[in-house]
Amino acid sequence: MTSTFIISLDFELHWGGFEKWPLENYRQYFLNTRKVIPEMLQLFQQHDVHVTWATVGMLFHSDKPSLEKNIPVLKPTYALPELSAYQYIKTKGIGEDEEGDPFHFAGSLVNRIQQTAGQELASHTFAHYYCNEAGQTVEQFKADLGAAQQSAAVHGAKLRSLVFPRNQFNEEYLKACHQQGFVAVRDNPRDWFWNIRSTQGESMWKRLNRGLDAYLPVGEANTYPLASVKRTPGLPLCIPASRLLRPYRPKELFLNSMKIARIQTEMERAAKQQLVYHLWWHPHNFGNYPAQSMEGLKRILDTFAVCRERYGMTSLSMGETADLILSQHE
Repeated sequence: MTSTFIISLDFELHWGGFEKWPLENYRQYFLNTRKVIPEMLQLFQQHDVHVTWATVGMLFHSDKPSLEKNIPVLKPTYALPELSAYQYIKTKGIGEDEEGDPFHFAGSLVNRIQQTAGQELASHTFAHYYCNEAGQTVEQFKADLGAAQQSAAVHGAKLRSLVFPRNQFNEEYLKACHQQGFVAVRDNPRDWFWNIRSTQGESMWKRLNRGLDAYLPVGEANTYPLASVKRTPGLPLCIPASRLLRPYRPKELFLNSMKIARIQTEMERAAKQQLVYHLWWHPHNFGNYPAQSMEGLKRILDTFAVCRERYGMTSLSMGETADLILSQHE
């Protein structure tokens, strides 16, 4: 058994925070994100790194008619209507196509991902669906996943891996994931401060511990053997995350290097011990300081290259990881 390096990305653009990010304040941020994604793809290809792009289904489309054609009949009935992407479209509106509204359409970027070797198109639900918020139902969630699959079909793709928005992992919804064709979902790290029940009113203590753990060993060891991923008939495999790659921040000074060094150390430990290391972030995390953020990513991928050469570490997408686990139990 060899060690495994997984990267999964939450590709959202403005759909990732429409209810809290006024678009007028984030236009350049998301334009920078769109520019840096092709650079990421080139870097992944250079290092032969396989990546799962968990994409909000609305981004698969390049124009409004295509998006509207795939909206499900059943929509989430959140107790807080402002959490709904459909409410945003109704009240704020979106543009007619990707050229006029590059914040809510991304068909061209989806094509770039498809054209790059080793990249897996995956789902972040259709409408950035919140699985732990009051008012919504599992039937609505299942309809949302159906819309995500229909949107992927626009690009001739079938989605097999899924990431829950805001990491609102909901075990009760796993059966619906499997029924809609998903073989793998990303699970949260097992530390208590990653148990996220809602987007509303989360304690500062949890957030503080999540932040500190990026620099110091606050949580538990976050690497694990591949064989520890549980197989349950009728459910997708739950592949735990290890570490969130947090964005570069000028005010953090030497702490930026500490974040990257912590990831490098964890990755090397996983490689030596033949364990899994699962790194994740949002492409828009690179939106404020793309050059500096890309430099940190280069350091991480250079470390992976060393781990591959010295210890035989392999790079797999979430879907490939699921296939490997399932093949070992046939």
